[in-house]
Amino acid sequence: MQSSPISESPARRRLLIVDGHAFAYRAFFAIRSLSSPEGAATNAIYGFIRMLGRMQTKVRPSHLAVVWDGGLAADRTALHPEYKAQRPAMPRDLELQLDQIVAYLGAAGIVSLLRDSHEADDVIAALSRQAATDGMEVVIASSDKDFMQLVSSEVRLLNPQDKTDTFWGVEEVRAKTGVTPTQIVDWLSLTGDAVDNIRGVPGVGAKTATDLLRQFDSMDGLYQRLQEVRPDRLRTNLQASEEVVRRNQKLVRLNCEVPCEVSLEELACKPSDAVALRRLYLRWGFKSLLRELDQTGLPAGDFFPETAGAC
Repeated sequence: MQSSPISESPARRRLLIVDGHAFAYRAFFAIRSLSSPEGAATNAIYGFIRMLGRMQTKVRPSHLAVVWDGGLAADRTALHPEYKAQRPAMPRDLELQLDQIVAYLGAAGIVSLLRDSHEADDVIAALSRQAATDGMEVVIASSDKDFMQLVSSEVRLLNPQDKTDTFWGVEEVRAKTGVTPTQIVDWLSLTGDAVDNIRGVPGVGAKTATDLLRQFDSMDGLYQRLQEVRPDRLRTNLQASEEVVRRNQKLVRLNCEVPCEVSLEELACKPSDAVALRRLYLRWGFKSLLRELDQTGLPAGDFFPETAGAC
C-alpha cells in the first residue's frame, strides 16, 4: 500500500502529537530488564526516548507535543459506568518512570501536556483540529483506532504496530476498515470496542458493519431504512440494540472542544538543554545516549529492543 505522503517542503509547519501513555506502555514491555546504577527501573524511559527519536527523524516535525491521560471523561463514565473499567492497574515499575520521562521531555525542549479529568484522546483531537485549522500538517502517533475518525487531508496517523511506517491517510483508513474516516464513529458504534469495554450489536463484526455503512451511509440512514436490512436476525438485533448504538456514538466520538490551554507557538520544537540531558543520562546510566550527546549535542537514534541492553 502506498503511504499517504506528507509535504517535503521545509517551510510547511508540521505538528507531531504523541500518545504518551501508549508509548510508555509499549516501551516498558519492549524492554523487560533495564535499571539505573541505583537499581531503579529505566526500561520505559530508555525505550520511550529511542522511539521518540525515531519518530522525530521520520516525521521531521516543526512542532511537537506528548499528551498524557488525565483520567476518564466524566460524561463518558456517567453514560456508561463500565467504560474502560476492565483495564488493569498500571505496573508500579512503569508508574515510577513516568515522571522521569516527563523530566526528559522538559530537558529535550518538548512540551508535555496533561489535563486533569480529561482523556488524552480528546486533548489530541482538540490539538489536531486547532493545528489543521491553522494550516498545519498533523501526524498523530498512536495505535488507538479511535483516531481514525480524525484522519483528513491534513491529519494522518503513524501507528507503531504498522511495521511499514506508513502515514495513514483517508485511503489507508478505507483499506483497513472499508469505510471513510467520517464513518468511523458509526463503524465502531456498531462493532463495539473490547479495549474500551464497549459492547456492540450482537452478530455485527467489522465486515458486517462495513457492509451496512456502505449500503446506508450512516447510522441515521441505517435506522431510517431498517426494514431493508437482511437477514431478519440482523435486523432484529439492530432494532433491539439501537439505544446501545446511540450511546456508543457518544462514547466513541472524540471531543474536539476540550480547551488545550496551550498555543501552537508553544509547541514549536526548541533546542535541547544538553547540560540537563547529561545529568539525566548519568543518573539513569544511559551510556550510549551520553556518547550521542557528546557527538551531536542532541538525543537521537533508532530503537532496537534486541540491543537495548547496550545503553
